[in-house]
Amino acid sequence: MTKAKGPLYQVHFRRRREGRTDYQKRLALLKSHKPRLVVRKTLRAVIAQVIRFTEKGDTVVASADSRQLSDYGFAGKRNTHSAYLTGLLVGKIAAKAGVKDFVLDIGLHAPTKGSLVFAACKGAVDAGLSTRFSPEAFPSEARMMGEHVKQKDAVLAAKQKILSG
Repeated sequence: MTKAKGPLYQVHFRRRREGRTDYQKRLALLKSHKPRLVVRKTLRAVIAQVIRFTEKGDTVVASADSRQLSDYGFAGKRNTHSAYLTGLLVGKIAAKAGVKDFVLDIGLHAPTKGSLVFAACKGAVDAGLSTRFSPEAFPSEARMMGEHVKQKDAVLAAKQKILSG
């Protein structure tokens, strides 16, 4: 095939061409005029940020990374219960910054029931923020507390430290 040429061919934005941003979904999130809880999972960590849109660009209100959980005595990096604790941590920081509600921005991740991104959302909800989500989307309480890998005590201890500090 040949590349498209001519005056009618329109080049998409770079991030759209790279498959990194869905601009229709982003616009729908921005129209809510609420801060976004942006959850991204990398190969080594879970990153959660509360971001507000301004005319000059997005500003980060609160940010947390699952690697910060070692400060609270928890060693997990990229699993369901560390995502829950990361959401709890970012929710606590955002609540101190005056954020009351949010919309979840999962980017290009598939919205699978019980997934890691919904565990982070549940953590932010448990920290005192509010959002509109079905409880069916969240993972089970036992899974978020680490009962399936026998880490319930470590998760509960880290949760207490995050909520008290």
